[in-house]
Amino acid sequence: MKIPRQYLLSDLLHLKTFCNEGLDHGLGVCAWMYPPVHRILGWVTKPSSLSLQRCVWRLDQLKGISYQQVFVNGYSSESDQSTIDRFPTLVEAVLLNKNGQKVASIVDFLFDTKTGKILYYLISRSNPNLPGTSRWRLDLNRIIDQEAGCVSSNISILDELPLLKSSIRQEILNKSKKFRDNILDISNLANEKLEGWLDDASFDSEDNNFSKFTNLDDNDEYSYTRDYTKSSIYDENEEDPWI
Repeated sequence: MKIPRQYLLSDLLHLKTFCNEGLDHGLGVCAWMYPPVHRILGWVTKPSSLSLQRCVWRLDQLKGISYQQVFVNGYSSESDQSTIDRFPTLVEAVLLNKNGQKVASIVDFLFDTKTGKILYYLISRSNPNLPGTSRWRLDLNRIIDQEAGCVSSNISILDELPLLKSSIRQEILNKSKKFRDNILDISNLANEKLEGWLDDASFDSEDNNFSKFTNLDDNDEYSYTRDYTKSSIYDENEEDPWI
């Protein structure tokens, strides 16, 4: 059974873990990680909803991943929830911008299943347990400092990070912004064309007035010459009345 080279922590925790004896050790609870070097060492499962026992698995025990199950080799280390709560982790840590203001929380990460190296974190602005919430990508080079429950970054606002998963609300906001930008571009283009049309119309009107004035002078001259000829007292086709 193949193991994907890159995997999300949330996808791993949503699968039931089975050992080589076929025993169900339950769903994942949390990651066992080493934050200073951004590495996952393993994960923790809960065999029963009524039991206080927790099973801690090393990442190198992972032998296969199917659609609904995780297969491991060997035995787990037994622990309890109070001990697990003391494990250092950056999941659910507050993300601060460069001004020290809270902008989001770390909710997930993508890791290499062979080495355990965390490739990047996923952060959310709202409650990550709500379905359809947005996810932004936080690369490791964006992190400038970290401590228990808090991560400092070099960003100013959340929109500086690439959006990996957009919520319905975020999609509506993005589409509305694009729609407003398109309307503004169309309006500016229409104004430019209207101004150009008005300028051309004004220029054509001046040319027509000039041509009309010129034609009127020619016609008047022609009419004057024609009328003068017709009204002349001398006409070569008529006899001289004085003779």
